[in-house]
Amino acid sequence: MINKNIVDAFSEVAKQKNIDRTNLNTIIEDLFMSMISKKYGEDYDNFSVIVNMEKGEIEIYQEKTIVDNVVDPIVEINHKDALKVEPDLEVGDPFVEIIDPTTFGRRIINTAKQYLSQKIRDIESQSLYESFSKKVGEIITGSIHQIQRDRIFINCDNAEVILPKNEQLPVDRYKRGESVRGVIKAVDYSSRGAEIILSRSDDSFLKKLFEMEIPEIEDGIIEIKTLSRVPGDRSKIVVYSSDRRIDAVGACVGMRGSRIQSIVRELNGEKIDIINWSELPEVLISRSLSPAKPINLYIDEDRPYAVAVFEDEELPLAIGKGGQNITLASAVCGYKIDAVKKSDYEAKDSVYLDEVKGIAKNQLSVLLSNEIKTVQDFLDAEEDFLLSLKGFGIKTIEKIKNGMEND
Repeated sequence: MINKNIVDAFSEVAKQKNIDRTNLNTIIEDLFMSMISKKYGEDYDNFSVIVNMEKGEIEIYQEKTIVDNVVDPIVEINHKDALKVEPDLEVGDPFVEIIDPTTFGRRIINTAKQYLSQKIRDIESQSLYESFSKKVGEIITGSIHQIQRDRIFINCDNAEVILPKNEQLPVDRYKRGESVRGVIKAVDYSSRGAEIILSRSDDSFLKKLFEMEIPEIEDGIIEIKTLSRVPGDRSKIVVYSSDRRIDAVGACVGMRGSRIQSIVRELNGEKIDIINWSELPEVLISRSLSPAKPINLYIDEDRPYAVAVFEDEELPLAIGKGGQNITLASAVCGYKIDAVKKSDYEAKDSVYLDEVKGIAKNQLSVLLSNEIKTVQDFLDAEEDFLLSLKGFGIKTIEKIKNGMEND
């Protein structure tokens, strides 16, 4: 009867947790194999467990060898004792003994329930890990159920998702029960189970929002080339349309700004600069520096490096609060950009090379003999020409340029 009670106890819990029969059979078999190991020791492998869920039966078998003198009763049985069961058995024959599950004690049902509950948690955790691992990079929506100082716990699709403090937007404010969206950044698995990490500050969240709100991106007509963020404050995103009839920036903005405003609301007011991509570095850099407009650009594609010259009063706008604008512009166009005032840049034209630190006398002599007298003369010179001069290699030229930038 205890067999049926154990199976019924397992079936009840398994039904509540939606565990199938195959998994349930395996769990019960593992339970008894575990108990056998505890009772007889882990060194023995002559036990087997068979579970029949239909009949509510658990059968435990212990295989022994028939001997005249028993040395180890766990793996051996006396010939005389074996003959009491089957009269035709001989020494050396295998003998299968049936073990009554009740020999494991009266607490077997409670132990079984506890073991089952733990196994079910393991199965659920593994299932969550496998399910959400396939969703990394996707946006999900959940309901906040617990708020802690360093993280927020969110319920989503019968799973608990974690939104760490460093993955939140600085401008976010949360309340229990309210809905929140984010991108699945990572899914880890440890002894504590599956840990699903959500992010609202990652670049991929902004990218996914654009894909969701702008059908042309999802359809492949508009491509997001690059993007960079200061989460919750400002972002720049470079887009390109493969169809000349469709304006990439206009499509992202939407009628009366409807599309971009939807994204801005989700990000609690984060400013987003949408930039039309160009294969010409000077055009892309100029657009990336918006809302400031450079009046001149010096571009070194090999480094890659650019000096953007602005009207004196527009320099703060070009640099942005805390250097945000120029940092984001550098990130999306792939060039290190230095912004300078027009008055400072023009003054450089009258700075002679002997005023620049880091140029040796012999190097200065070579440059002067080749009509390179000022900082601007040096910057305007072709790199191949400079490399052809005696004593000038790539590292030397780089060192001199760095000295000019720092002066």
